[in-house]
Amino acid sequence: MSGPGGGCEGLCHDPDAIPGKFLLTCGLTESTHRRHPVRSALVDWLCRLVRPGIRTKITGAESAKGQQEPEVSTLPSIPKQLARGMGSFAKPCSCSQPTRCPHPYFIRYRDASGKQREESGFRTQDAAKERLVELYARKASTPASKAELIRHYGQMRFEDFVGDYMGRQRRLSYGTAYEYEHLARNHLIPELGSRRVETFSPLVVENFLTTMDRLGTPDPTQFKVYVLLKTLLLDAHRKGAISGHPLQDVDAPRYEAERAVVPTKEQIVEIKMAAAHDRFSMFVDMMAGCGLRNGEALALNVNNIVADDVYRVTEQVHYRTKKLEQLKHRKPGDFREVPLPRSIRESIERFVEQHGTTDDGYVLQGTRAKHMNHSTINAIWYRKLAGKDVDMPEGMTIYGYRHFFAANCLAHNIPITDVAEWMGHKSIEVTFRIYRHLMPASIGRAARLLDRGLHDLAA
Repeated sequence: MSGPGGGCEGLCHDPDAIPGKFLLTCGLTESTHRRHPVRSALVDWLCRLVRPGIRTKITGAESAKGQQEPEVSTLPSIPKQLARGMGSFAKPCSCSQPTRCPHPYFIRYRDASGKQREESGFRTQDAAKERLVELYARKASTPASKAELIRHYGQMRFEDFVGDYMGRQRRLSYGTAYEYEHLARNHLIPELGSRRVETFSPLVVENFLTTMDRLGTPDPTQFKVYVLLKTLLLDAHRKGAISGHPLQDVDAPRYEAERAVVPTKEQIVEIKMAAAHDRFSMFVDMMAGCGLRNGEALALNVNNIVADDVYRVTEQVHYRTKKLEQLKHRKPGDFREVPLPRSIRESIERFVEQHGTTDDGYVLQGTRAKHMNHSTINAIWYRKLAGKDVDMPEGMTIYGYRHFFAANCLAHNIPITDVAEWMGHKSIEVTFRIYRHLMPASIGRAARLLDRGLHDLAA
């Protein structure tokens, strides 16, 4: 039905609407504007209401009939109709006029692996279409081989993906690989093993962390499990098996290491005397005097004394294989050099003079094997010493001898950066987190030193 006054097919009367109200049912062309009897401003308003991509501007130029002639300026046009396979968009509401309601659009499409996915939050049709065009272009440019790889890993069970990931890690040390397999077998696979990789999302990860809390998993273990899960999911994300970031806004477990328990020099001497074991005493000297790890001390070699005051750490005796392995956080062949105090060097010389070495210079020999191993140390620590009245700090572990080295360095104002390098930490943050409390006077000492240069200035 034509609107009042006739001449415009774009205006029609809605019998169900309030009398006097008109609805625009189709786009208005420039010619329609010219012959419409209604004021140009009203037509312009209606045009803006339905076709935001079209705007009119009154130029003030008079037409031959003496009327103002609107000039139509066309903005970038709305994207053309989507091609088959590009996806679809819609609104999840049931409003009577969905194109005018404030609810956002959502889109539905298939990714390179063929899995149907959805995204939401698009305020306009144009935004939804542009996103679909972008996704389709990305999918079209993905090589068939990569699309097949995405599909392969996306549909893989998480348990199989863990095995696949471990098989691709050629540079993991034996200890790290063993720990990964242990954490996956006892924590990840029982809860997540049957899930397809492509179905992981931040919500899935949050629920898994909640489950570990409910089961009473210790905080240190939760932290290690999360780090492994993060490594696995980010690997899958990089391969395209998981489209969105699987850890976005996830509240990761927090774990603060307990403060290191440090023995005094007198306590270390008493423990060595109570143990009454020459090889154990030599082991303690290398940890407390040079800051070596347990396995590094067991691999003590006279050929690594590269100077009177320098010992080169090149390898360690692994606690499981009981064989020589590369250093922790180091590639094969890498080494680090540590200070060799004169007292420790003389202790090594006395031990070698009394007990000798292997043909290739190893000092701490085992009774039935080439190297003394962790089992012997643990037997002395947990059995022999446990039955004796020894002055030992509460909570001290074998690692306490290494803590003594760090405390001794920091007490003598040796920079913590040097301490981190000598101890072989992966980053200085590790050293600072563990030993920061051993420097309680650092701020006060700095204030006193700075005051020497500022006293006259502030007077």
